[in-house]
Amino acid sequence: MPERESWLDSMAAARHGLDRSSTAARVADLLREQITDGRLVPGERLPEEDVCRAVKVSRNTTREAFRLLVQERLLVHEFNRGVFVRRVTADGLADLYRVRRIMECEGVRCASEAPPEAIEPAGTAVADGERAAAAGDWPSVGTADIRFHRALSALVGSPRVDELMRHLLAEMRLVFHEMGSPREFHEPYLARNRRIYDLLAGGAIGEAERELRAYLDDAEAQLTKAFRESE
Repeated sequence: MPERESWLDSMAAARHGLDRSSTAARVADLLREQITDGRLVPGERLPEEDVCRAVKVSRNTTREAFRLLVQERLLVHEFNRGVFVRRVTADGLADLYRVRRIMECEGVRCASEAPPEAIEPAGTAVADGERAAAAGDWPSVGTADIRFHRALSALVGSPRVDELMRHLLAEMRLVFHEMGSPREFHEPYLARNRRIYDLLAGGAIGEAERELRAYLDDAEAQLTKAFRESE
């Protein structure tokens, strides 16, 4: 199972931080990263034994990590079947975008008072997405898009917003998997990410917010249509 080996190997390589934080929370962080980076996909089963072996923790620790991610709506436990990566519903999608508008648009508004270097992570994410697209690496374009939107909300300057957005955008990565062709979905938004960043860098905060709201409206409508058709 190459894909399973990929996400398990990634977790095993990152386990060095387990001794420096709450172990169950750190295992949950590692699993969330696999979801955010697109290695774990909706409906995939997470074998408890494999996770324990990869990060060298006990079953109880792994089960607690699973429980934390079930609370975050990233995993689901099915009785007598195991733990699976969750599939987002159309109703869940609407709520995701409701919260995204609150946090990302506030971030853009806060850019007017932020130092110039505060928007640099957004510009880096845009450039990374463009390079990935040029290389034909569309899953990495999706990862760069996630980082771009996290950078926008980070302009609020709130650790609580940062944490909430980290969880929310992991859910969004699950949504991306439902769109079939990553290129067809992500390609049109590359130029729009660039446009929003350029407006922020130029100090056109009001226009950047209007562009972002239109962007989120269009993306939600596109995704909702796809979800309704699949259901």
